[in-house]
Amino acid sequence: MNAPDNAVIVAGPTCSGKSALALHLARQCCGVVINADSMQVYRDLHILTARPTGADEAAVPHRLYGVLEASQPGSVAWWRQQALKIMQECWAEGRLPILCGGTGMYLRALTDGLVEVPDPGDQARHQARALLADIGPEALHERLSQMDPETASRLKPNDSQRIARAWEVRMGTGRGLAAWQREPALPAAPCRFVSVRLDPPRDELRAAIARRFDAMLEAGACDEVAALLAQNLPDTVPAMRAHGVPELARVLRGESSLEEARETAVRAIGRYTRRQATWFRHHRLGREGDDMVSFHRMSESTQLLKREMQKIENFIQNRIDPS
Repeated sequence: MNAPDNAVIVAGPTCSGKSALALHLARQCCGVVINADSMQVYRDLHILTARPTGADEAAVPHRLYGVLEASQPGSVAWWRQQALKIMQECWAEGRLPILCGGTGMYLRALTDGLVEVPDPGDQARHQARALLADIGPEALHERLSQMDPETASRLKPNDSQRIARAWEVRMGTGRGLAAWQREPALPAAPCRFVSVRLDPPRDELRAAIARRFDAMLEAGACDEVAALLAQNLPDTVPAMRAHGVPELARVLRGESSLEEARETAVRAIGRYTRRQATWFRHHRLGREGDDMVSFHRMSESTQLLKREMQKIENFIQNRIDPS
């Protein structure tokens, strides 16, 4: 069943049960779980990004988890290159690549291809981060509107990460991001995808988010943030914006109580999962002829969960190995 033209995607919002499902499928299908979450790539954020446990990683191979230092900015292009290399290794070993995560743009870089934007260079990156910290995203968006109105018109004025990215590309390459995106794209991965999208009810997801954040606090999330702050990284570094980091940083600086930070973080994660769910509902992962299915409930009951896992496993098996 692990022919080199097959790969599985397990996608959905944070706390929807992706990691448990990917682990189950990897056990049953001789698979390798490949991270497709933009924050789980950071070594310094094991707790707050809910990376797989040591036991999970010992049970089946996991790749692209905790591979970057917090000071290293990841990117869609970097992730795509790494994921493609690992997928080829999986096929050579007779294993099934199982891409697991909630970062839709990462997954689409594989299923649809990706425009290759030249590296703008460290000077442009540092300038963008400095301006973002100095004048804020709205003012930088206004400057971008003057330099690159086409790209700026596609961005929300408070989307700091994308505004900074657009600014560094314009300043570092001499062309706007929208202009580069009209260039021919890098091709999609050379395989057929079978995609499973998890989309649990909002009330179940909200409850799961609260439970997970409480478990993170008990596991030492504050210590993890303290270690991150000790590196004196700029706030514009992606790892510094991971869910829970800004809120717990305020606790450590004496600017907020732990209870206030918890409530703020849980609400922020809830809003983020709504955006994730909306994105996945409106973007198909794969080409015409690829299979995709949605599952709307991942029960916490062990017996029901086994049944749900079995249904998904059967769906995967029937499409990858119909014989």
